[in-house]
Amino acid sequence: MHPFLKACRREPTAFTPVWLMRQAGRYLPEYRALRARRGFLELCRDPDAAAEVTVTAVGRLGVDAAILFADILLVLEPMGVGLEYSRGDGPVIQRPVRTAEDVARLPEVLPEEAVPFVFETAKRARAALDGKVPLIGFAGAPFTLAAYLIEGGGSRDWLRAKRLMHGEPGAWHALLDKLARLTARYLNGQIAAGVEVVQLFDTWVGCLAPAAYRELVLPHTRAVIQGLAPGVPVIHFGTGTAGLLELMREAGGDVIGLDWRVDLGEAWARLGPGVGVQGNLDPAALLAPPAEIRRQARAILERAAGRLGHIFNLGHGVLPETPVEHVIALVEAVHELSRR
Repeated sequence: MHPFLKACRREPTAFTPVWLMRQAGRYLPEYRALRARRGFLELCRDPDAAAEVTVTAVGRLGVDAAILFADILLVLEPMGVGLEYSRGDGPVIQRPVRTAEDVARLPEVLPEEAVPFVFETAKRARAALDGKVPLIGFAGAPFTLAAYLIEGGGSRDWLRAKRLMHGEPGAWHALLDKLARLTARYLNGQIAAGVEVVQLFDTWVGCLAPAAYRELVLPHTRAVIQGLAPGVPVIHFGTGTAGLLELMREAGGDVIGLDWRVDLGEAWARLGPGVGVQGNLDPAALLAPPAEIRRQARAILERAAGRLGHIFNLGHGVLPETPVEHVIALVEAVHELSRR
């Protein structure tokens, strides 16, 4: 079994496996060349091109897992909300969901009919990888999908989402229930297409108070994780979640992803035994010279203390300004420093 899969199951590995969120992204010259000719959604809808991007990053970087080239919001487009990706500004929802009536109008989406290209990408990427490294599938968690749907795009404080959550809890639960069913179907479709691990991105859930998470989010996240095909490891990730770690563990996941704002050793102690940890280098550290990158990688590995179930990653995605050679230096350092 590959070291990445062993780590997901908290089994002994010869070294600490490493992969990076957004490892197939804008910092890679090959990807920038492709994006100069094609829009993001167009690229996602082309299984050959998306599989190529997925696999190319693995060969270029020497990482221990591939992650499907897609986006967490692709499953929202078939809902008729007007999803667009504007260059440099991120996703935009043209027809946001702001009321109980808006929630009721959202159709039930069947991913196999709505986004078949994602599953085809998974099949082609898995075949192209030819067993060299495992393939990770992913989806947005119900809260993060709802936050984008309600705000109409990114936000610093997610106030519109919180207004609906606290002001109309019935509509909020109806929305998250619908998104949880969609997300579980979407991830199970990816699993059927060949992904070997799935990551649930609850990217913006760190904006919530623990009490709000417990009452208004946790049940829906748990429903997604419990609805997945058995035997496939689940990585549960969020940013700004230092105050939510125990609750995230309660929601589920074989591995909890940490951002860089927490000490890995202390966070793992809070999470307790029986769960793996992924993380957690600050993405900005990759802008530093390789010697400093190596020093910080060593510090994180020391905090992990050789415990079973550590997967090295960044605390969020690779920044577009990151030199490719710095990413390669990080991967090589983790492999070398963690070899047992």
